[in-house]
Amino acid sequence: MPAQQILIIAAIVFGVILVIVFFVLFSKYFHLWLRGFVTGAHVDPFRLVLMSLRKVNPHAIVDARIMAVQARLPKIPTSAFEAHYLAGGNVRRVVQALIAAHRAKIELDWDTASAIDLAGRDVMDAVRTSVDPKVIDCPDPRKHSRNTLDGVAKDGIQLKARARVTVRTNLAQLVGGATEDTIIARVGEGIVSAIGSSESHKQVLANPMLIAKAVLNKSLDSQTAYEIVSIDIADIDVGDNVGARLQTDQAEADVRVARARAEERRAIAVATEAEMTALTQENRAKVVEAEAQIPRAMADSFRNGNLRTKTAASANGQNGASMN
Repeated sequence: MPAQQILIIAAIVFGVILVIVFFVLFSKYFHLWLRGFVTGAHVDPFRLVLMSLRKVNPHAIVDARIMAVQARLPKIPTSAFEAHYLAGGNVRRVVQALIAAHRAKIELDWDTASAIDLAGRDVMDAVRTSVDPKVIDCPDPRKHSRNTLDGVAKDGIQLKARARVTVRTNLAQLVGGATEDTIIARVGEGIVSAIGSSESHKQVLANPMLIAKAVLNKSLDSQTAYEIVSIDIADIDVGDNVGARLQTDQAEADVRVARARAEERRAIAVATEAEMTALTQENRAKVVEAEAQIPRAMADSFRNGNLRTKTAASANGQNGASMN
């Protein structure tokens, strides 16, 4: 038999084997292909076989594609479903989020939704929060040890406030945007700053919305995954008179400083007095020493004839007169 005929026969046998293998595999996913065909989400049978070879779950891909087609979502390539599945994403949940966003008329495309899912965020919860805003306590007692935000007005009165922040998800900034903790921190900082800039605590108590308006005007939701809908002051109480306490502490500090300076002056005076006493004793010692030198000087004068008694002096005077 010629070599050319052998090659033809081998090719035919190989082709028959491939066809048999294909039909065996296709028979396993025939019901999937039929479901897709009937619902309008047609999937090529060759692609179903290749999915199994690439370790992609055809059931998950076909189910997700059927949901997308039935919900009249913009056409999404089957390769995009496969790529997201191979990347470790939840294809079904992403499609459900797209359907919910489409029904709520929220702009959300496949790339953004799949990126949110791969980033570890719950894309379905993000869409749900975007449709139904949630309320955040500021401060959150579950995450922080404090229950109130404390600020001091310019008149020195402390105010203790609690706020409730209504936010909805900003899907465009969900990937890479700051989290809920950042919103709480920024709102808390804004409330404390607004209280501190108030002229009087009575002004804040009379109109707490002044604080909310001041905080909203600062665009605290920039670069975050949420959009602030409203800020409501849930409670505000009067705390300590911090200004009076600070003045009292300052007065006590001034008294302590004055006492310290007085004690310093007294110590200097005592030291000066002791120094003068020592100097007086030193001078007295010098006087005593000088007085002790007088008898010695007189004795030396007697011995040297430089000092005569009164009788001798008188006798010498009379002798001189008689001679005259």
